[in-house]
Formats: sequence, C-alpha cells, structure tokens
Amino acid sequence: MTLRIGTRGSHLATTQSGHIQAMLIDEGFDAELHVVVTPGDRSQAPVERIGVGVFTSALRDALFDGGVDVAVHSFKDLPTADEPRAHLIVPKREDNREALIARDQLTLAELPEGAKVGTSAPRRISQLRAMRPDLDIRPLRGNIERRMNYVTTGELDAIVLAYAGLARGGYGNRATELFDPEVFMPAPAQGALAVECRSDDADTRAAVDRLIDPSATAEATAERQVLATLEAGCTAPVASYATVDTQSGQLTLHGGVFALDGSAQMVESAAGDDPVALGREVAAALLERGAAEIMR
Repeated sequence: MTLRIGTRGSHLATTQSGHIQAMLIDEGFDAELHVVVTPGDRSQAPVERIGVGVFTSALRDALFDGGVDVAVHSFKDLPTADEPRAHLIVPKREDNREALIARDQLTLAELPEGAKVGTSAPRRISQLRAMRPDLDIRPLRGNIERRMNYVTTGELDAIVLAYAGLARGGYGNRATELFDPEVFMPAPAQGALAVECRSDDADTRAAVDRLIDPSATAEATAERQVLATLEAGCTAPVASYATVDTQSGQLTLHGGVFALDGSAQMVESAAGDDPVALGREVAAALLERGAAEIMR
C-alpha cells in the first residue's frame, strides 16, 4: 500500500509534507505526495477576509473524498472545532518563535522611525504596535519567497514571519531577529504540523500514529484550547505558547489577548498536567479580565 499524502503546492507546504513522507518511509511505509490546490492559493486577499480554514478545507475534502490518504496542515491554520471524520496526530515540532526579516540586518529596535513592516496577522499587528507605535504596518500575503522579496526589493523595510516556515523551507539564515515568546507571543500551535487521516482508516491510523510526539501534542493541544475556549478564530489577536518540563512532564501555558491598536494586552499563565484543562483555565482567566471586549 502506498500512502497518498495531500499537500498544498507551495514550496513550504511540499517541504513540510516531504518531511512527513520521509518519516513514514523511515517507518517502513511507501508514501508519495499529491498536490491539492486550495482557495487560499488562488487568492491574494488577507486571510481574515477570505476565511478561517481557507488553506485546509480543500485538503480535508480530498481526504474525505478518498483522493488522498493523509493530509498535512500547519496546525495553526486549522479551525479549532473537532472534526470527527479525521484522526489527527502531531509529530515533532519546529521552533515556534516569531522572526523578523529586515533590510541591512536590522533588528526591530534598530528599524528607523516610520519603517514599513509587512504583516496581515492581527496578532502580530497588535504586538508590533505595542512595541513600536511609530511603525507603518502594511498588509502582506503570498508565499514565503514572495514575502521576503518585498524586503529584498526595498518595498518594505521588514516583515514578520513564523521562524518554523523559514527553517523548514531552508531560509532560516534570512532572519535578522528571533523573538523570545515572552516578548512577541506566537500563534497557538505555531511550528506544529497536524497530520490527518480518515478516522475509519485503521491501517493509515496505525501508520501515522508512529509519528506522534507526546510533548508537541500536549503543547499544541493546550495552546489551541485557549483559542477554542475564547471562541476566537486563527486570525484573532490571540497568542499562546506552552512548554513541557522534561523531568516532570508538567506543562506551563501562557495565553495572551491584544488590542489591535496596541493600547492594551493581557497575559495569563498556568501550569498543570492536563492540556485541555490548562487551556480552559488560562482562557477563563483572560475572559474574567475582559478579553472578549479587547478581541472585539
């Protein structure tokens, strides 16, 4: 049996899916990539305009229609609602930090007043405005190569991207600054991949389960539970990151909600063993402090 892995056609997506293909082959399974075109690939509008899950729905359709056996997503792009038709696992996670790519090797603090910085993510916009209210923040879409080219050509002074995508795509050396998550909080499940198969496909379930990373699974589950409990989509100004203590196995989770104009931000933290309960606890603390009003 050859496992057909559904992937978007971008360099980053096929690279990510290629890692999963290689992992399955290492486990003794035959696997090949099948490119699926998504509505997000055909549009250059900001993600918040074209909709949550725009990059994942076509992959899931191909999976449930039987066109592919496995679908590989950036976990942060998936809607938080459970999909009972899918069996989902999280393999080893890439670095979840945010990265700056700036002209002349500049850091965020070194960018001149009024510098043009590209990002369309409300979570990033709100944190950038809190750190540097003077910046001229511009919308940004397209694949990684196109985004980086805006800096190369001088159209933008800098852009902010997830370092995980740069690292997987072989562009890690383009980052001029990597932000500590305490300084610039990442998206829930940033750096994590979600590998799905049909829940009733026992053979493929057994294959993908060989790739499970328990720490990455616990971290991503806790982080996304913050988003789910806040009833916020993946484009909302919500951030979270979790770490696992390698000795005790205990999780520490941080969650944040940010005003788009940079005027307000609130962060809550908690520690525990149950990632779902922990995510709910952090989200409840944020809601008690007025997170719903900030998100509006």
